[in-house]
Amino acid sequence: MANRDYLDEPPAEDRVTDYDRSQLKTYLRLLDADADGADWKEAVQIIFGIDPDEDGERASRIHSSHLARARWMTERGYRDLMNGSAH
Repeated sequence: MANRDYLDEPPAEDRVTDYDRSQLKTYLRLLDADADGADWKEAVQIIFGIDPDEDGERASRIHSSHLARARWMTERGYRDLMNGSAH
């Protein structure tokens, strides 16, 4: 099922945002797809419901920016979630 509640690029703040909390499932799906070696075009089509053949630049930007934010969440953002300061 495609996620329709996403931005073209997630916030680049150095804290967990409301958007991040709303996208946790999306971030996990992106990380899983990446770890499994899935083709980014297939992942963006399944996760975001975007056809990369119709709008390749936007699809690439959405995929790469959200994957980068998902990685940030695993490296730094999770701390906010763990200590409850992600409000």
